[in-house]
Amino acid sequence: MNTPNELRYTRSDEWVRIEGEVATLGITDYAQSELGDIVFLELPEPGRYLQVDESFGVIESVKAASDLYAPLEGEVIEVNTALQSALETINQDPYGKGWMIKLRLKDPSQAENLLTADEYRAYRQI
Repeated sequence: MNTPNELRYTRSDEWVRIEGEVATLGITDYAQSELGDIVFLELPEPGRYLQVDESFGVIESVKAASDLYAPLEGEVIEVNTALQSALETINQDPYGKGWMIKLRLKDPSQAENLLTADEYRAYRQI
């Protein structure tokens, strides 16, 4: 299971890459493997303001449907619209081209509350 060390993680299987005041979010390799083939994705519009733990979308697969949760507070500044016509990208490259949204963070230090890669691996026992 791929779990890049430079990212932060949530117990609900989202990953976060922090670059200054911008956070890029997606779902983990573990999550996409548990879901299987993705068949539907609903993401927010740019400009929406998200609170910590607020649902920002829905992902559905042949096995299950799950809400996506914001691990950090901030404004959605970009959505990966390319995913709508290529949902398989989430399964193929969850940490690269499979990213979902970018947030302009209210407080980048909130990321310190998220799991490190080692903590996430221990939590998921992977």
